[in-house]
Amino acid sequence: MAKKETLTPYDRVRKARDARRPTSLDYIGGLLDSFIELHGDRRYADDPAIIGGIGFLGEQPVTVVAIEKGHNLKERKLRNFGGPKPEGYRKALRLMKQAEKFGRPVICLIDTAGAFCGIGAEERGQGLAIAENMMEMSTLSVPIISVLIGEGGSGGALGLGLADRVWMLQNSYYSAISPEGCASILWKDAKRADQAAANLRLTAEDARDLGVADRIILERELGSDKFYARMKRALLEEIKRLEADPDLLNHRYMRFRGIGQQAQGKKNI
Repeated sequence: MAKKETLTPYDRVRKARDARRPTSLDYIGGLLDSFIELHGDRRYADDPAIIGGIGFLGEQPVTVVAIEKGHNLKERKLRNFGGPKPEGYRKALRLMKQAEKFGRPVICLIDTAGAFCGIGAEERGQGLAIAENMMEMSTLSVPIISVLIGEGGSGGALGLGLADRVWMLQNSYYSAISPEGCASILWKDAKRADQAAANLRLTAEDARDLGVADRIILERELGSDKFYARMKRALLEEIKRLEADPDLLNHRYMRFRGIGQQAQGKKNI
């Protein structure tokens, strides 16, 4: 019998960062039919690090907002290595408000080491853009499901993370800071990132236990048609449950108020 693979938290971080891992565009292609990308924040520019648009999940029309890294160097430079700027978050919010107007559920795909922290982004209100997204998502009248498919870094992830359901891929992570950044601050030594990762409780299992994540998506056959079919079924079932909830906004509020309490009844898909 083959020995079961044991991964440390930092191993999970490495897997989340693997350039061969499916990115948001791969998920969009595998999950949606007739996807139409929409561009621009109507204020400043279009941010290629965030992809947004409408499509069909089976027969269910949805709005998708996704952070895209790209696979190779050329794609990653175009997508700013998955580091969204304020115009990206404002584009995301524009599309989510449009979804609310037309009654479409929102699916967010998160894969970022963090929001871009350049001078221009700060001048254009990076922190405000993220805060406005979180505030507006807390009152959005349609179901929201956020899925961490790789990295979930700091405010960059939170800007798309205030949802009715937060799911995580088995080898994704969710953290206020990167392990390297944490190690540099605490011990002045980024080489102790593995120790920092263990202390940050950033794995999908940790997030589920803390009530940050609701489900863990197992990565068997990751990127295959079977994987996307399994994920599509789970999303459609969850959307149906959320649409039937007469007290959606209050339950969303209470979900975040309850983070940190012992989570009960969580399951894998």
